[in-house]
Amino acid sequence: MGETAKTDKTPKKSWSDGLKAEYNKIVWPDKKSLGKQTTAVVVLSVILGVIIAVLDFLVQYGVDFIVK
Repeated sequence: MGETAKTDKTPKKSWSDGLKAEYNKIVWPDKKSLGKQTTAVVVLSVILGVIIAVLDFLVQYGVDFIVK
């Protein structure tokens, strides 16, 4: 009771062999999909940048109005 069976560990591959095996599992997007995703990220980044800039301006204006 309470005994655990020892399991034989598989021999470890070298680090580079493991890296190559994981690298081969990657599914790379095609050029068209990559272009669409890149465009979406750039557009959203610009939109969020504008929103943050406008909010920053409004908060700064509000604080200046209160302080003066």
